[in-house]
Amino acid sequence: YYDCTNFFFEIEQAEGLKQYGPSKEHRPSPIVEMGLFMDGDGIPLAFNIHSGNTNEQSTLRPLEETIMKDFSLSKFVVCTDAGLSSSDNRKFNNKGERAFITTQSVKKLKKHLKQWALDESNWLLSGDNSGQKYNLATLDESNEMKEKYQAKTFYKERWIKEDGLEQKLIVTFSLKYRDYQRSIRSSQIERAKKLIESRPKDVKKHNQNDYKRLIKTTGVTQDGEAADITLCELDESVIALEQMYDGFYAVCTNLEDDATEISKINHKRWEIEECFRIMKTDFKARPVYLKRDDRIKAHFTTCFIALTLYRYLEKRLNGKFTTSEIMKGLRDMNFYEVPGEGYIPTYIRTDFTDALHDVFCFHTDYQIVSTKQMKKIFKDTKK
Repeated sequence: YYDCTNFFFEIEQAEGLKQYGPSKEHRPSPIVEMGLFMDGDGIPLAFNIHSGNTNEQSTLRPLEETIMKDFSLSKFVVCTDAGLSSSDNRKFNNKGERAFITTQSVKKLKKHLKQWALDESNWLLSGDNSGQKYNLATLDESNEMKEKYQAKTFYKERWIKEDGLEQKLIVTFSLKYRDYQRSIRSSQIERAKKLIESRPKDVKKHNQNDYKRLIKTTGVTQDGEAADITLCELDESVIALEQMYDGFYAVCTNLEDDATEISKINHKRWEIEECFRIMKTDFKARPVYLKRDDRIKAHFTTCFIALTLYRYLEKRLNGKFTTSEIMKGLRDMNFYEVPGEGYIPTYIRTDFTDALHDVFCFHTDYQIVSTKQMKKIFKDTKK
């Protein structure tokens, strides 16, 4: 899995790696860009730091080549989002034992492919090997039908040729995903209505996910001619257009594997997003106050190592604890040193500390841990 994010600085001057670029948080500050590879188990593999104005798509290939060389890999499958899946990147991973799985916007498909993707007929049901074809229009005919297929995933697939590259287009549909998207939009519509009623002057520029996109403005005079007076109302055409795509999701790949398995692989991309969230929020990797490029790289190397260790710890604990529980639990495991005798634990025993002791075969929740015992624990961690 490969993805990019950026980190902002509390320094206004752009120099070296710190450059002004498209910030994912829309901050007017210099940023650096991090490219991160993660394996199928959620463990970080490698990273690189680029200047904030670097095109994300150009960062994948160099780091991928480094990984393949360092890990002596022959087969490599890269999973990315649509923003990183340029035609060049797909063609690079269409050679030898390399392959790709990437998200594909249904809205941006060519007209005939979009019609095929949104056609309600000829859908297969994931996990159903009978080959029966389903029509999505029948799923809402009754509450029983809707309840029966609420958690199911339907799919269709076909091979296409784009820019001289043959790839398989897989489109999935889920009632649960559709209802989730409509629930989000319903809340946005209510916010848009309140804004129109109470603060119409605040309807200004917006990004593609902002609820203000659902509002259209019209300039008029009292006579109905174009002028400086602005009227605001819900844009029903935008709402109707968005609803067409509710529940649909698409990926492209050059693999011939089962469509359901490929979709499952793609759905795990959330873990790399979580890696970025952990670094930014729990590790407090931002804002960055460093100036020199070598120190900036050292800062993010520390973050990468910490993230890798955290992910291994999380796996050893079988995913039983949240990030906040693990971080707080580790930070709270303090001791009072008694010179010449040992260490007295000052933390309260919890399910987390019990699990930590069981997994790593050591105990520090006694009344006192002797200096000899503590040295042995330190020694064991270096094996």
